[in-house]
Amino acid sequence: MSDSCFAQVLSELIDLTDIERGALEKLEERQRHVRRGAVLQRENEACSELFILRKGLMMSYVLLADGSRQILRFLFPGDMLGISSAIYREAPETLAALSDCVVSPFDRTALSEMMVAHPRLAAMILVHSQIERVALTDRLAALGRTSAKARVAALLLELRNRLRTTDKSIENVFALGLTQEEIGDATGLTAVHVNRMLRQLEDDGMIAREGGRVTLVDERVLARTANYVNRYDGLSLNWLPKPN
Repeated sequence: MSDSCFAQVLSELIDLTDIERGALEKLEERQRHVRRGAVLQRENEACSELFILRKGLMMSYVLLADGSRQILRFLFPGDMLGISSAIYREAPETLAALSDCVVSPFDRTALSEMMVAHPRLAAMILVHSQIERVALTDRLAALGRTSAKARVAALLLELRNRLRTTDKSIENVFALGLTQEEIGDATGLTAVHVNRMLRQLEDDGMIAREGGRVTLVDERVLARTANYVNRYDGLSLNWLPKPN
């Protein structure tokens, strides 16, 4: 198995060659530990590095004019972090650790060299970014058009599905790893409202909670309640260039 977490994620979508895996491993040669609560990249500050998240859970967020925080994405092992920063002089979002994390930093030159040498990997970075963009669009639509219960239900399904990408032992039980405030900042709800929605999902027999872990008791009904679409399904990748 490749030592590259990013390769592990991409190999769920395509069959990588040994040469491609080796190229991705080079991006993850260096490792940096990030403590829970620490900021890896701050919004509006100069940025020169990108990262692969190897271990832990992180988030990206922006601060609004009134001082409130809007969480844009939760980030999981195998995710490429700060890719949008590659095209700006200043970071458009803050990256912060929600648990003790390990990241692999690399600079823009390393990314450019890999893209030139391996066009299919460059295309897969585009694919991965577009999957994230569509998932973020779903979240945006949900904030404006769905109920609070649906937003929380969708977030639970998204967390479980993303965690399964690198941990196949996860089925319907997973560690939540988020506070109710963090869930609220991602769904546009207060912590009190999040707590109420979680209890409603429990009362309706869709989930169970114990010791910081969530069980998806009735996943089919939960997905219907959430209007949830798994954006890692239904991909069409037959247009990808051939590997070198």
